[in-house]
Amino acid sequence: MAHEQTLCAFDFDGTLAPIADHPDHAGMRKRTRDLLRRVASLYPCVVVSGRDRASVLKKLSGVHVAGVLGNHGAESGRTPGPRRDVKRWKAALQPELDPLAGTWIEKKEFSLAIHYRQSPSKAEARRRILAAAGKLKNVRVFGGKDVVNVTGRLAPHKGDAIAAERDRLQCNWVLYLGDDENDEDAFALGGNMVPVCIGRKRRTHARYYLRTQTEIDDLLDLLAQLREAERKASSQ
Repeated sequence: MAHEQTLCAFDFDGTLAPIADHPDHAGMRKRTRDLLRRVASLYPCVVVSGRDRASVLKKLSGVHVAGVLGNHGAESGRTPGPRRDVKRWKAALQPELDPLAGTWIEKKEFSLAIHYRQSPSKAEARRRILAAAGKLKNVRVFGGKDVVNVTGRLAPHKGDAIAAERDRLQCNWVLYLGDDENDEDAFALGGNMVPVCIGRKRRTHARYYLRTQTEIDDLLDLLAQLREAERKASSQ
């Protein structure tokens, strides 16, 4: 794969950065940042996150990648996806979810994230959040790690976003790393695809896995070594 035009695509939270108690507190380790910068100088790299694109760009400060897509693939820097009535969704959900201790709604440009990491009863919180979100019209509702996401029913997902980036950057292989339910659309992408999940799961489209998030550093280092060795060999 190092000899091909390979797109290296990454989720952010739980993949490039450890999961944090609050999204604002998440960040890459220095070694991960340095390795990602090295890999991005050798391969076309993109980051596809559930965060707003502006938030991802801030977290990637100093690392120059070929593309950054937010809101689960619906938001790019070139053509913003169709705006959904996120304000209306939040207004509809707020009265039902306000009584739930330890939950809060994160409003983004094209999606909502209802967090329940701090809930004293996560199973009950998740059940009630899903029930409330299920009443909304023309939305797609999907889970994550202590979060429920709401996007427009027809909004692009991560698989759509990565396929578009693969074509734009004229790549014939894709390596994608993610850790969560919202990465399954990317893991299921057809063609020359290498889907890698952070953590081993019984039900996933990913065919490969890393045991822990910290192993992302070893993989980034390996990717860089392979491409550097290829370039050295071709120059001799």
